Amino acid sequence: MLHILYIIAITAEAMTAALSAGRRDMDWVGVCIIAWITALGGGTIRNMLFDHYPMAWVEHPEYLLITAGAALFTPLIASFMGRLRKLFLYLDALGLVVFTLIGCQIAQEIHLPVTIVVFSGVITGCAGGVLRDVLCNDIPLLLRKEIYASASLVTGSLYVALNHWYHHTNLAMIVAGVVGLAIRLLSIRYDWHMPKFVYRDKWEH
Repeated sequence: MLHILYIIAITAEAMTAALSAGRRDMDWVGVCIIAWITALGGGTIRNMLFDHYPMAWVEHPEYLLITAGAALFTPLIASFMGRLRKLFLYLDALGLVVFTLIGCQIAQEIHLPVTIVVFSGVITGCAGGVLRDVLCNDIPLLLRKEIYASASLVTGSLYVALNHWYHHTNLAMIVAGVVGLAIRLLSIRYDWHMPKFVYRDKWEH
């Protein structure tokens, strides 16, 4: 089930990445690269940090084909994407939760400390979007007031805690995933934001 959700998530991420590339007038190569980085970049960075190989897209090259296909299909339906904006926001939220849980599981498999397990989930969930925004010259969503990284953090922390207390991985995944998804979707629905730090030097004009 998690694998099916992962395929849905990387497809949605690739399509939203293609839109970001299109706003910057990139060619089809640029569109594919941005899609790959967004959909697969979080897991790649995680694996590089933890020296965990092979990469998912090396072991499963079909992920590259799926994300490239989704990205190249996006221009064909770009005129309808505005109407589907909420759907893609929901799919992005699903992707955030799924990537976070997968990142936590992989860190557990290589016996990393609990704090790093949660950190691994956040990296997997958020890093691809950060890379996309940086390459498209946007302020990363992670650094704005959106409840995004915090939703990933709650998901990972709850998964680790429940798995430790009840020793039931599937239950921990389901509960943590539902809670994390609810937090992200409610933040979208009700426009919840994290507190902002606003500083202006008195000498600024």
